[in-house]
Amino acid sequence: MSLGQHLVELRKRLMLAALALILGMVVAFFITDPVIYLITEPLRQIAESEGDAAKVELMFSTVTGAFDLRLRMSFAIGILISAPIWLWQIWAFIMPGLTRKEIKYTVAFIASAVPLFFAGCYVGLQLMPHIVELMTSFVPDGGASFFDASYYYDFVFKLLIVVGVSFVLPVFLVALNLAGVISGRAIMKGWRVAVLVAVVFSAVATPAADVVSMLMLAGMLVVLFFAAGSLSMLFDKRRAKRAATILPPDAIGVTELGQ
Repeated sequence: MSLGQHLVELRKRLMLAALALILGMVVAFFITDPVIYLITEPLRQIAESEGDAAKVELMFSTVTGAFDLRLRMSFAIGILISAPIWLWQIWAFIMPGLTRKEIKYTVAFIASAVPLFFAGCYVGLQLMPHIVELMTSFVPDGGASFFDASYYYDFVFKLLIVVGVSFVLPVFLVALNLAGVISGRAIMKGWRVAVLVAVVFSAVATPAADVVSMLMLAGMLVVLFFAAGSLSMLFDKRRAKRAATILPPDAIGVTELGQ
């Protein structure tokens, strides 16, 4: 295909992806109520435990605040709903330019990264109520917590994204190993730094006083790191064995002697 044909193909793929996103946003707009109910469950639990329903409430500070929040939620949920379509459009555009080996690696990467990302989002969703409950425990007697709806949604959304992406990072390490950028031994040598980064990240992502949540998140990240390192070392051994089969050490010595 010529450059012009590639651009036409790209425009068609982008238009289909955009149309899928718009349809996904329309559908998502009508299911924002269950999502809002889900993310505000910690607020209701805190209000019930305190015995005062006015102690913790979600607040909309502007006239259009509720509508704006639903639009933002519709966009995020719409991306998720339409993901199979726009991911396929991207894949269909780049796949003809990939070799069979690159296609196999790409499929394996997506098949590993997507479940890990959603697993991370689930962990973040489980951590979120504890974080909210812990932070509201610092409200002094006689005080009240009125959370701005937009700020509260940003907090929940960013928490889920950050924890989800952190679960995918080990897959990137394996991808770099398969690309020959870093060896499995080099990955495992950096385990001390990885543990330190996992602990620091967990301390930032969770409240400092919630030690249990911090240790749980750090432990999961460390386990994923060692799993990625072990898998990379296994790939290195297989590549070394394959290289030895193709070119035995004796052949290398004969070649050097001939030179």
